[in-house]
Amino acid sequence: MSINIENTKAQMRKGVLEFCILSILKEGDAYPTEIIERMKSAQLVVVEGTLYPLLTRLKNMGLLNYRWEESTSGPPRKYYRLTETGEQFLTELQNTWDQLVASVNEVTTKNNTTQNSNGHE
Repeated sequence: MSINIENTKAQMRKGVLEFCILSILKEGDAYPTEIIERMKSAQLVVVEGTLYPLLTRLKNMGLLNYRWEESTSGPPRKYYRLTETGEQFLTELQNTWDQLVASVNEVTTKNNTTQNSNGHE
C-alpha cells in the first residue's frame, strides 16, 4: 500500500494560508516578498504562484487594500494592508482556529481523561 502523506500535509497547510497571511498583515503593511519570507521562517513554504492569487482574492473580498511605494532597489512595490473588514474577519478566524486546535487536541491526546487504562469509558 502506498500512501502519499505529502499530499495530505500540503492540503492541511493550504487550509491555513489565508489565516497566516492575514495574521502577518495584522502586524503591519507588507509586500509579497516579505510575506513569503515570514512564512518560510515558520517552515510554511509558499511560492509566488500561490501567494499572488490568494492576495488578489483576499483583496476582492474586501479584506485587504494595497498601495504602491517607490523602491530604492528596483521597481515600485505593492504593499498590502488589512482593511477594517479584514481585521474583523481575522478575529473570527482566530476564534475558530483556537476552538479547532482545542477540539483536535482533545481528540488526539492519548491521555484523555474520559478513558481509563484499557481504553474504555
